[in-house]
Amino acid sequence: MIKKAKKTNSKKISQINTGVLVLENKKVFKGIGIGYQGEATGEVCFNTSLTGYQEIISDPSYAGQIINFTFPHIGNVGTNKEDFESDKIWTKGVIFNSEITSPSNYRSFQHLNAWLKKNKIVGITGLDTRSLTNYIRDKGAPKGTISYSKKGKFNISKLTNSTIKWSGLKKPRSC
Repeated sequence: MIKKAKKTNSKKISQINTGVLVLENKKVFKGIGIGYQGEATGEVCFNTSLTGYQEIISDPSYAGQIINFTFPHIGNVGTNKEDFESDKIWTKGVIFNSEITSPSNYRSFQHLNAWLKKNKIVGITGLDTRSLTNYIRDKGAPKGTISYSKKGKFNISKLTNSTIKWSGLKKPRSC
């Protein structure tokens, strides 16, 4: 079980770790859960784009993956009806460094966090995304399980087993 995080002066930051990311090597990252409450297992990859998070999350090339975004300010565009790359969401989960920014774009119809919930995308924020990116760059894209629980209680052994047992991304068929 995860203990309560140290108290901070910020009213926005949750007082307990409500999200975890568990990698196949049993490394555990603790943070604040966002989006859909639940868990998702996939390949942990990274994206260094400064913009286009809605397009990235809805892009079929990210099927079965948990995307680690390195840009620290995600959410200022919100979500809109024009920025979908496909008719469904393919991403398993998202990882952000900082809390989701409030939308300020005139096209925004929904806050990113509400959109993640609606589309059943599990997320976590408060991680050192650049450090995780360096790990992926050096070691390759690991399997991982991301979990969000408002109670902040996690069975790390179960999450680790889910991660290790996941068969991985399906190989594309030859043409």
